Amino acid sequence: MVVSISRPSQDSLLVTPQVCQTRSVTALVLASTSPARLVLLRSGGIEPITIAPGVDEDAVAQSANELGLISSVEDMVHILAKAKAEAVAALPEAAGALVIGCDSALEFAGEALGKPHEPHVALDRWKRMRGQSGTLHTGHWLIDNRNPVAGEPSPAKGVVKSSKVHFANLSDDEIEKYVATGEPLKVAGAFTIDGIGGAFVESIEGDSHTVVGLSLSALRKLSLELGVEYTSLWNL
Repeated sequence: MVVSISRPSQDSLLVTPQVCQTRSVTALVLASTSPARLVLLRSGGIEPITIAPGVDEDAVAQSANELGLISSVEDMVHILAKAKAEAVAALPEAAGALVIGCDSALEFAGEALGKPHEPHVALDRWKRMRGQSGTLHTGHWLIDNRNPVAGEPSPAKGVVKSSKVHFANLSDDEIEKYVATGEPLKVAGAFTIDGIGGAFVESIEGDSHTVVGLSLSALRKLSLELGVEYTSLWNL
Protein backbone atom coordinates (compact mmCIF):
# COMPACT_ATOMS: atom_id res chain seq x y z
CA MET A 1 0.00 0.00 0.00
CA VAL A 2 1.36 3.38 -0.96
CA VAL A 3 0.76 6.19 1.47
CA SER A 4 0.58 9.64 -0.04
CA ILE A 5 2.00 12.46 2.10
CA SER A 6 1.02 15.95 1.08
CA ARG A 7 3.44 18.71 1.94
CA PRO A 8 2.25 22.23 2.72
CA SER A 9 2.99 24.84 0.10
CA GLN A 10 5.32 27.73 0.85
CA ASP A 11 2.30 30.08 0.95
CA SER A 12 0.60 28.03 3.66
CA LEU A 13 3.72 28.29 5.84
CA LEU A 14 3.44 32.06 5.98
CA VAL A 15 2.10 33.36 9.28
CA THR A 16 -0.34 36.22 9.03
CA PRO A 17 0.61 38.83 11.60
CA GLN A 18 -2.08 39.51 14.20
CA VAL A 19 -2.97 43.15 14.60
CA CYS A 20 -3.43 44.10 18.24
CA GLN A 21 -6.34 46.49 18.46
CA THR A 22 -6.73 48.58 21.57
CA ARG A 23 -9.35 51.17 22.36
CA SER A 24 -9.70 53.79 25.01
CA VAL A 25 -12.27 53.10 27.73
CA THR A 26 -14.08 56.07 29.27
CA ALA A 27 -14.45 55.58 33.02
CA LEU A 28 -17.96 55.90 34.46
CA VAL A 29 -18.70 56.72 38.08
CA LEU A 30 -22.13 55.68 39.37
CA ALA A 31 -23.25 58.12 42.07
CA SER A 32 -25.24 55.42 43.80
CA THR A 33 -24.82 52.22 45.79
CA SER A 34 -27.97 50.68 44.29
CA PRO A 35 -27.34 46.98 43.55
CA ALA A 36 -29.97 47.05 40.80
CA ARG A 37 -28.30 49.94 38.94
CA LEU A 38 -24.91 48.27 39.27
CA VAL A 39 -26.19 44.96 37.89
CA LEU A 40 -27.93 46.77 35.04
CA LEU A 41 -24.75 48.58 33.99
CA ARG A 42 -22.68 45.42 34.24
CA SER A 43 -25.22 43.58 32.09
CA GLY A 44 -24.79 46.38 29.56
CA GLY A 45 -21.03 45.86 29.39
CA ILE A 46 -20.10 48.70 31.75
CA GLU A 47 -18.10 48.25 34.95
CA PRO A 48 -18.59 51.50 36.88
CA ILE A 49 -16.90 52.88 39.95
CA THR A 50 -19.60 53.21 42.61
CA ILE A 51 -19.54 56.07 45.10
CA ALA A 52 -22.28 56.87 47.60
CA PRO A 53 -23.41 60.47 47.05
CA GLY A 54 -24.23 61.12 50.71
CA VAL A 55 -27.02 63.52 49.77
CA ASP A 56 -29.82 64.35 52.21
CA GLU A 57 -32.63 63.87 49.71
CA ASP A 58 -35.34 65.23 51.99
CA ALA A 59 -33.36 68.42 52.66
CA VAL A 60 -32.61 68.93 48.96
CA ALA A 61 -36.26 68.40 48.00
CA GLN A 62 -37.47 70.72 50.75
CA SER A 63 -35.05 73.47 49.73
CA ALA A 64 -36.05 73.12 46.06
CA ASN A 65 -39.72 73.28 47.03
CA GLU A 66 -39.18 76.46 49.02
CA LEU A 67 -37.48 78.01 46.00
CA GLY A 68 -40.42 77.03 43.79
CA LEU A 69 -38.31 74.68 41.67
CA ILE A 70 -40.56 71.64 42.02
CA SER A 71 -43.98 71.55 40.39
CA SER A 72 -44.05 67.88 39.40
CA VAL A 73 -42.56 64.48 40.22
CA GLU A 74 -40.35 64.87 37.14
CA ASP A 75 -38.90 68.08 38.59
CA MET A 76 -38.14 66.33 41.86
CA VAL A 77 -36.27 63.34 40.41
CA HIS A 78 -34.39 65.67 38.06
CA ILE A 79 -33.17 67.87 40.92
CA LEU A 80 -32.22 64.92 43.13
CA ALA A 81 -30.34 63.15 40.32
CA LYS A 82 -28.42 66.37 39.66
CA ALA A 83 -27.61 66.82 43.37
CA LYS A 84 -26.26 63.27 43.63
CA ALA A 85 -24.08 63.57 40.53
CA GLU A 86 -22.68 66.95 41.58
CA ALA A 87 -21.90 65.73 45.10
CA VAL A 88 -19.86 62.82 43.76
CA ALA A 89 -18.22 64.83 40.95
CA ALA A 90 -16.77 67.14 43.63
CA LEU A 91 -14.79 64.22 45.10
CA PRO A 92 -11.21 63.59 43.97
CA GLU A 93 -12.04 59.93 43.28
CA ALA A 94 -14.41 61.00 40.50
CA ALA A 95 -11.90 63.09 38.54
CA GLY A 96 -11.17 61.90 35.02
CA ALA A 97 -14.51 60.15 34.51
CA LEU A 98 -18.13 60.64 33.57
CA VAL A 99 -20.41 60.77 36.60
CA ILE A 100 -24.03 59.58 36.40
CA GLY A 101 -26.55 60.40 39.11
CA CYS A 102 -30.08 58.98 39.14
CA ASP A 103 -33.22 59.28 41.23
CA SER A 104 -36.53 57.47 40.92
CA ALA A 105 -40.04 57.96 42.26
CA LEU A 106 -43.43 56.44 41.53
CA GLU A 107 -46.22 58.86 40.73
CA PHE A 108 -49.43 57.29 41.98
CA ALA A 109 -52.81 58.94 42.59
CA GLY A 110 -51.20 62.37 42.52
CA GLU A 111 -48.47 61.48 45.02
CA ALA A 112 -44.72 60.97 44.66
CA LEU A 113 -43.83 57.67 46.29
CA GLY A 114 -40.20 57.01 47.13
CA LYS A 115 -38.84 54.28 49.42
CA PRO A 116 -41.36 53.30 52.13
CA HIS A 117 -38.65 52.26 54.66
CA GLU A 118 -41.25 51.00 57.17
CA PRO A 119 -43.36 47.79 56.77
CA HIS A 120 -46.65 49.47 57.66
CA VAL A 121 -46.06 52.11 54.97
CA ALA A 122 -45.32 49.44 52.35
CA LEU A 123 -48.42 47.43 53.36
CA ASP A 124 -50.70 50.45 53.05
CA ARG A 125 -49.10 51.46 49.75
CA TRP A 126 -49.55 48.05 48.15
CA LYS A 127 -53.17 47.80 49.26
CA ARG A 128 -53.78 51.03 47.35
CA MET A 129 -51.63 50.14 44.32
CA ARG A 130 -52.89 46.59 43.65
CA GLY A 131 -54.85 46.32 40.44
CA GLN A 132 -53.96 49.93 39.60
CA SER A 133 -51.32 51.74 37.54
CA GLY A 134 -48.65 54.31 38.28
CA THR A 135 -45.84 56.09 36.45
CA LEU A 136 -42.24 55.51 37.45
CA HIS A 137 -40.06 58.55 36.77
CA THR A 138 -36.25 58.33 36.79
CA GLY A 139 -34.07 61.41 36.57
CA HIS A 140 -30.59 61.15 35.04
CA TRP A 141 -27.77 63.71 35.32
CA LEU A 142 -24.47 63.03 33.55
CA ILE A 143 -21.38 65.14 34.23
CA ASP A 144 -18.27 65.11 32.04
CA ASN A 145 -15.67 65.23 34.78
CA ARG A 146 -12.73 64.07 32.66
CA ASN A 147 -10.98 67.43 32.71
CA PRO A 148 -12.31 69.37 35.71
CA VAL A 149 -11.24 72.99 36.05
CA ALA A 150 -11.23 74.55 39.52
CA GLY A 151 -13.97 77.13 39.90
CA GLU A 152 -15.74 76.18 36.68
CA PRO A 153 -18.71 73.82 36.25
CA SER A 154 -18.04 70.71 34.19
CA PRO A 155 -20.22 70.07 31.11
CA ALA A 156 -23.39 68.22 32.05
CA LYS A 157 -26.67 66.99 30.56
CA GLY A 158 -29.85 65.62 32.10
CA VAL A 159 -33.05 63.88 31.16
CA VAL A 160 -36.08 62.35 32.89
CA LYS A 161 -37.50 59.09 31.57
CA SER A 162 -40.97 57.81 32.51
CA SER A 163 -42.66 54.42 32.22
CA LYS A 164 -46.21 53.38 33.13
CA VAL A 165 -46.45 50.36 35.41
CA HIS A 166 -49.55 48.17 35.71
CA PHE A 167 -49.76 46.26 38.99
CA ALA A 168 -51.37 42.87 39.57
CA ASN A 169 -54.35 42.59 41.91
CA LEU A 170 -52.59 41.04 44.89
CA SER A 171 -54.34 39.35 47.79
CA ASP A 172 -53.76 40.59 51.34
CA ASP A 173 -51.72 37.46 52.02
CA GLU A 174 -49.45 38.10 49.02
CA ILE A 175 -48.89 41.70 50.11
CA GLU A 176 -48.04 40.70 53.67
CA LYS A 177 -45.61 38.00 52.53
CA TYR A 178 -43.96 40.32 50.00
CA VAL A 179 -43.46 43.09 52.56
CA ALA A 180 -42.06 40.49 54.99
CA THR A 181 -39.21 39.79 52.53
CA GLY A 182 -37.97 43.34 53.14
CA GLU A 183 -37.46 44.01 49.43
CA PRO A 184 -40.15 46.69 48.97
CA LEU A 185 -38.90 48.74 51.92
CA LYS A 186 -35.75 49.92 50.18
CA VAL A 187 -36.89 50.64 46.62
CA ALA A 188 -38.80 53.54 45.05
CA GLY A 189 -42.49 52.76 44.76
CA ALA A 190 -42.15 49.69 47.04
CA PHE A 191 -41.67 47.27 44.15
CA THR A 192 -39.09 45.84 41.77
CA ILE A 193 -39.29 44.25 38.34
CA ASP A 194 -35.90 42.58 38.56
CA GLY A 195 -36.43 40.86 41.90
CA ILE A 196 -39.12 39.17 44.00
CA GLY A 197 -41.69 41.81 43.07
CA GLY A 198 -41.40 41.11 39.36
CA ALA A 199 -44.32 38.67 39.58
CA PHE A 200 -46.58 41.46 40.80
CA VAL A 201 -46.09 43.73 37.77
CA GLU A 202 -48.40 42.74 34.94
CA SER A 203 -46.99 45.03 32.26
CA ILE A 204 -44.90 48.12 31.57
CA GLU A 205 -45.40 50.83 28.98
CA GLY A 206 -42.03 52.33 28.15
CA ASP A 207 -38.40 51.59 28.94
CA SER A 208 -38.12 48.79 31.52
CA HIS A 209 -34.64 50.01 32.51
CA THR A 210 -36.25 53.24 33.69
CA VAL A 211 -38.22 51.20 36.22
CA VAL A 212 -35.03 49.51 37.45
CA GLY A 213 -33.58 52.96 38.09
CA LEU A 214 -31.27 53.78 35.17
CA SER A 215 -32.13 53.89 31.49
CA LEU A 216 -29.29 52.68 29.27
CA SER A 217 -30.83 54.47 26.30
CA ALA A 218 -30.85 57.69 28.34
CA LEU A 219 -27.20 57.16 29.30
CA ARG A 220 -26.31 56.70 25.63
CA LYS A 221 -28.20 59.85 24.64
CA LEU A 222 -26.55 61.97 27.32
CA SER A 223 -23.10 60.58 26.52
CA LEU A 224 -23.46 61.50 22.86
CA GLU A 225 -24.69 64.99 23.79
CA LEU A 226 -21.47 65.45 25.76
CA GLY A 227 -19.39 64.27 22.81
CA VAL A 228 -18.58 60.86 24.27
CA GLU A 229 -19.09 57.69 22.25
CA TYR A 230 -21.34 55.40 24.28
CA THR A 231 -19.40 52.32 23.21
CA SER A 232 -16.28 53.77 24.88
CA LEU A 233 -17.98 53.06 28.22
CA TRP A 234 -17.90 49.32 27.55
CA ASN A 235 -15.40 47.28 29.53
CA LEU A 236 -15.37 44.42 27.04
